[in-house]
Amino acid sequence: MILAITRRSTRPSIARLRIRTLLPTTTTRAYSKAAAATAKQQDDQSPLSKIAEGINNTLRSTVMPFQSPNSTASHADNSGNAVPFTGEAATWNQAVREAQSLVKDDVDKLEQQPIIDPAKLVGRDLWDLKGNIAKLLGSGHPSLNTVAKHYFSADGKHVRPLLVLLIAQATSIAPKKSTQPKDITHHNENQYRSIDTPISNGLQNILKDGVFDQQTHYTPSITHQGCTILPTQRRLAEISEMIHTASLLHDDVIDASATRRNLPSANASFGNKMAVLAGDFLLARASLTLARLRNSECIELMATCLANLVEGEFMQLKNTRDKDGKAKITFDYYIEKTYMKTGSLIAQSCKSSAVLGNCTSEVNDIAFQFGRNLGLAFQLVDDMLDFTVTAADLGKPAGADLKLGLATAPVLFAWEEFPELEPLIKRKFANEGDVEKARILVYQSDGLKKTLALAEEHCNLAITAIKKLPPSDARSALIQLTEKLLTRRH
Repeated sequence: MILAITRRSTRPSIARLRIRTLLPTTTTRAYSKAAAATAKQQDDQSPLSKIAEGINNTLRSTVMPFQSPNSTASHADNSGNAVPFTGEAATWNQAVREAQSLVKDDVDKLEQQPIIDPAKLVGRDLWDLKGNIAKLLGSGHPSLNTVAKHYFSADGKHVRPLLVLLIAQATSIAPKKSTQPKDITHHNENQYRSIDTPISNGLQNILKDGVFDQQTHYTPSITHQGCTILPTQRRLAEISEMIHTASLLHDDVIDASATRRNLPSANASFGNKMAVLAGDFLLARASLTLARLRNSECIELMATCLANLVEGEFMQLKNTRDKDGKAKITFDYYIEKTYMKTGSLIAQSCKSSAVLGNCTSEVNDIAFQFGRNLGLAFQLVDDMLDFTVTAADLGKPAGADLKLGLATAPVLFAWEEFPELEPLIKRKFANEGDVEKARILVYQSDGLKKTLALAEEHCNLAITAIKKLPPSDARSALIQLTEKLLTRRH
């Protein structure tokens, strides 16, 4: 019987582990004293009594300690009909049926969990991203057009816009504010044209009339579950990608990177001056289109992440925190820098998406906490990949962090085991042989393992936050994306 049950899953050990984590830990009531007593009375020497006792002991140590007293699980009675689960089976047969029902129901739920393609879920709202951004970046100067659109010619991951769109869907069915603020555009497709209309009189528009189709661009998209993406949230997704790309242009100049997304970097192709100016232009257009969303809180949030990007870059250049005249590197400093450089844009974009959907402050905070922890996990994995994958997989030079003098999570964890890393870190691996020595010590330590564990911790926090939203395909897609983050290779 036990073998028959475990065959229901292609990965029985994982299924059992998941069942343990899914069931609540609210009671330690024994499974069925009556069943064990009845079996003993029938035949103390019977093999069946030993099997029954084994089943009961197994359930006591695995399933039942995690079973809520209010559980709706069921078992079959003597007639084969399903009855509410009580955990007080009186016979051996009933104990087996209850055990079979518990395992069957939970394994079935696990096996029936659909794998959702997030790109298909948001559909055209994501597919039109690059084309829409190209229209927003139109300039009268051909060279500026070329450089500004350089990184959009490659196939990027589009993580930030995808998250903005999924958060829009997931929060669209969450609680809303009772009143609609004056500066939030209402669900009128004619009014949504305001996202491409100048606010100030006499200001030249950056777009020609009729550039965007009325039906596809200024109309909310709605899924079969009733989850909605507003035109303002669609534009926010484009803005988040523009800000991120601008940061890449500037970062590549600072780091003197030769490649990006397996293509020559903008600075390598056009020079540092053109790359910096193109990044500035992207930020300017992002700020302009952000203002036309006509939502003051959203503007404040996204402006904050712009400032954070610069602050994070300065923190990275220094790489130390001075305290009492003594340079001291701490993990707190590293996490703060990581949030500024990576987490802030993701967190504030997710929160802004909920804000544009007129969600309550509680829902807005859920979106922020999800984005913050996902952003930190994303960068932790990125720091780990710098030691574990090739440049072709990473889409940029591998092993670059140490050469840039950066002490990332794997190095800081390795430092706990190998104190000889301290002088190398403080001089930013500037001496000959420092980079290779540090790399070897990282490989010899538990640095990579601990980095992955910390990333997993933040992924779990992100999932805990997003699970507070009502169930939907969008929520499931966000959870699956977070889980997949730990196994990405680029």
